[in-house]
Amino acid sequence: MVQLIGNFDFAALCLPTVPWGKSTRKMQFFRKDDDLPILVALVMGLQHAFAMVGGLIVPPYVVMRFSVSEDGPGSNLDMQQYAIACSLILSGIFTILNCIQFKIPGTKYVFGTGMLSVLGTSFGFLPIYESAIRTMKSEGYSGKDAYGKMLGTTMVCAMLEVVLSFVPKDKLRRMFPNIVTGVAVMLIGAGLTATGIKYWGGGAVCAEMAWKNNPQVYNLVGFGPNIGTERVAPFPGGTAGGKATCDGNGDVIKPFGSSEYVALGFSVVLMLILVELFGSPFMKNANVIIALLFGYFVAGVSRAEGNKFVPDTKIENAEPITFAWVENFPIGFYGPAVLPLLIAFLVTTVETIGDLTATYEASEEDTESEEFDKSVQGGLLSDGICSFGAALATGMPNTTFSQNNGVIALTKCASRRAGVCCGLWLIALGVLSKISGIISSMPDAVVGGMTTFLFCNVFVSGLSVVSKADLNSRRNRIILAISMGVGLGVTAVPWIFGDQREGGGTAPFWACTGPFREGADCNKGERGIRDGILILLTTPYSIGTILAMFLHGILPTDMEVVGYSADTGKA
Repeated sequence: MVQLIGNFDFAALCLPTVPWGKSTRKMQFFRKDDDLPILVALVMGLQHAFAMVGGLIVPPYVVMRFSVSEDGPGSNLDMQQYAIACSLILSGIFTILNCIQFKIPGTKYVFGTGMLSVLGTSFGFLPIYESAIRTMKSEGYSGKDAYGKMLGTTMVCAMLEVVLSFVPKDKLRRMFPNIVTGVAVMLIGAGLTATGIKYWGGGAVCAEMAWKNNPQVYNLVGFGPNIGTERVAPFPGGTAGGKATCDGNGDVIKPFGSSEYVALGFSVVLMLILVELFGSPFMKNANVIIALLFGYFVAGVSRAEGNKFVPDTKIENAEPITFAWVENFPIGFYGPAVLPLLIAFLVTTVETIGDLTATYEASEEDTESEEFDKSVQGGLLSDGICSFGAALATGMPNTTFSQNNGVIALTKCASRRAGVCCGLWLIALGVLSKISGIISSMPDAVVGGMTTFLFCNVFVSGLSVVSKADLNSRRNRIILAISMGVGLGVTAVPWIFGDQREGGGTAPFWACTGPFREGADCNKGERGIRDGILILLTTPYSIGTILAMFLHGILPTDMEVVGYSADTGKA
């Protein structure tokens, strides 16, 4: 019985917090190799799983729903549900392997970290997948074919992180200091937050099509049954009552930014705040899933003019169980995405070193030890191999999740057994595909409220990295101002370089077709080069990271000021 339950103080973990209380809770600390009672391991693992779920489901869901989809957000429901389930299953398998750690026979190297370090689908690759798939679709590829090409390209590019895993961590740190890594992570968060707020307002597609409701062009948009050749088609997006509308919120069809959509997204944020105020440590670790389910509940009981935000059909049509490879995609290769993907793997490499440092500190282990060096090498190798394996199993690239270090710090449990149980929970959540049906039935506005919080958390993580650099240094401030200025500018106005939605190849920066193209349209070779450069320029953290790396490489160190005191120059 002791092995099953133990003498763990569950009250300290589960009792609510009194916001104005000053007392602190005492909890037993479990080190990485400590034996946990089975029930404690399952509860701790569940917290880590809940802390991951929100981040795991968003990248595949967004790509399938808004990029791969051919005829609107609801047209590939089966693929949305599959992608969510696949992400959960693969993350569970890879987390278990990462926590156990395996020695590579005949070498001094290992696979995995041997710590409570979890792996999950990375946010960093989301903007590249979105941009590349949209570009390929404008060239005539189907959504499935475009996604398959990205999977094949990812397999090739993942080998970079495998190679880097054998490079000493100190050399990697010198190549990618905090000022460079922080810029990359902040711009990942900034670019994604801009997307999240579009979902909050009703949907990303209708946000970018909302200009069609402007009075200056309203009469030129073909809202009626007879669309003349001189009129602009009202799609993509829905139409209702002579307006361009959002159609990803159940049966409720309203223009972007309608109060109903904004209120649904705010319900998620409200619950996040309440959990932080009153929640127990367990609830705080599961805040993302709790807030998401609350927003889903609010959407389920709400109506707009008698229409439902959550139709029942998506859950009813979901299969009872599923696994990887239930759906398949034709593997290919897309050259224009290579450079942005390589940059993404460089960023995740340095991120992983930082995450593992935080894991060791939260686990009260020595970061100057040989074991730490071994964990870094095994963790980077695990990231690269698992990203390759994820693509082979039709999933997006994986990387170490940093938010789970907060769970370790809050629960005082660093035991690897909890990590293994976390993986088992994720596999179970993925196999039970009715859960994917619930997630895929969530209105875009609810998803937007959550993703805005999650994506901005990525930005805050980058801010934390940058704060470790010397911001009083003129050199660092120049690097930060130029790289962030261009990256944030591209986030706000991607059309300075890129194509408008539904206007593939027409950007004036490098037009391949349309009114700004002089002469014949681009041939296939020129179009491929052009698309690769534009993906690089329109992905905020790609252009920002390149600028930061370039400036770090060429700018001289700050001049040393000597012979000066506070009294110098005083009258």
